[in-house]
Amino acid sequence: MKVGFLTLGCDKNTVDTERYLADLADRGLEPTSVMEEADIILVNTCGFIDAAKRESIDAIVEAGALKVTGNAKAVVAVGCMVQRHKAELQEALPEVDLFLGSSEMDRLIPELAARGFIDEAPVIHPGVRLFSGDVPHIRYLKISEGCDHGCAFCAIPLMRGKHRSFTMDDVVREAQLLEAQGARELNLVAQDLAHWGRDLRDDKRGLAELLEALVEHTGVPWFRMLYLYSSGITPRLLEVMARESRILPYLDMPMQHASDAVLKRMRRPEREATIRERVATVRQVVPDIAIRTTCIVGFPGETDADFDTLMRFIEEVQFERVGAFTYSPQEGTKAAEMEDDVPDEVKRERLERLTELQRYITAERYEQRIGRTVRAMVDRIEDDGVVQGRTIWQADDVDGVTRVDGAEDLRPGTIIDVALQDVEDDYDFAASLVRVVSTPALAPKKSRALPMMGGGSIGSFGR
Repeated sequence: MKVGFLTLGCDKNTVDTERYLADLADRGLEPTSVMEEADIILVNTCGFIDAAKRESIDAIVEAGALKVTGNAKAVVAVGCMVQRHKAELQEALPEVDLFLGSSEMDRLIPELAARGFIDEAPVIHPGVRLFSGDVPHIRYLKISEGCDHGCAFCAIPLMRGKHRSFTMDDVVREAQLLEAQGARELNLVAQDLAHWGRDLRDDKRGLAELLEALVEHTGVPWFRMLYLYSSGITPRLLEVMARESRILPYLDMPMQHASDAVLKRMRRPEREATIRERVATVRQVVPDIAIRTTCIVGFPGETDADFDTLMRFIEEVQFERVGAFTYSPQEGTKAAEMEDDVPDEVKRERLERLTELQRYITAERYEQRIGRTVRAMVDRIEDDGVVQGRTIWQADDVDGVTRVDGAEDLRPGTIIDVALQDVEDDYDFAASLVRVVSTPALAPKKSRALPMMGGGSIGSFGR
């Protein structure tokens, strides 16, 4: 029997998907990427903004249609959107056999077994993840679940609950497992990486200590940090980043706005001055770092002056990349109680202006790096034979790519030095191979056994 899995939303959902697939594979199901062949289809939904909800519903409907046109015998919808809107979805989508929210995923195996689709056999390796992507040397490592920030626009605490750190031992063991599976880059993800460790008994351990443990106890060449509030960037963390070459000079630091009035209504912990100071400190301590951020335009009460403040800030601070989206009210949040008083056409116009400004900034900052030699990683070979990779400043899937001449014989996962020659389409580099730094092993090292995940916090991932 085959199982197909569609993952919507963020990288944290990707981690959850890999766990669910591993549980199902332990019961004899064969994963497939061809949905028409799948006997069971699971859709891992996202409920962050309205566009994500629409995409999730469309995916569920398409999966339901395969019960008629394909092999599907059951459709299961799981994840964040189901957590928040389960009753409405059950009424609107009768073709779905099972709805499970993020907090109910311990019922996935029993529910499928009760319906006769699988055998509820013991899990041999609890916590094992089954890779579901197409670039196996790039993996995501979730270090905590939930969020305590309470931003006015965000429904994540309603879907994922309060913040819970996974223990250092569990995170390190999972990193070792991913390394044994061939990981060459681990992207650390959470709702806020900086909150890791605050709820554990040993309050002397924070993100900096976790990074040191990952470097010490694994041989993974690259660690990249995603989703880190600027208020949590400590001198100790920056010292570790500056010292450890395997921790990439890269931060994904969500800002959301630069107007103090808007930030206050958003219930964000930062203000324009503190963000500016933190960015300056980061760039001073970690030279050549790339900083990515995100912004929301059209938040309730955002005036032309507020938006102009945001635009001036972006132009002055010069982030390497900015991801932006328009505000949409989410049921149950504080912002949903506010009047959504910015017209949709104004939201779209502001988004276009911000996106165009950042396109020029990114191109300009990338052009300043032309002529330099920088470290990169080979990701794949394109159809035309060109090698596609990424520099240390480019996160997977969001920051463009680097196309490398003279590297045709190198395998994905190979770390190389490249000479940057040009900027293509504002976001990509063209480069030539300078030297090979390290190559991936052909098979997992025999000296490292697969770590066993017994007890601890690992069982609460995605729940």
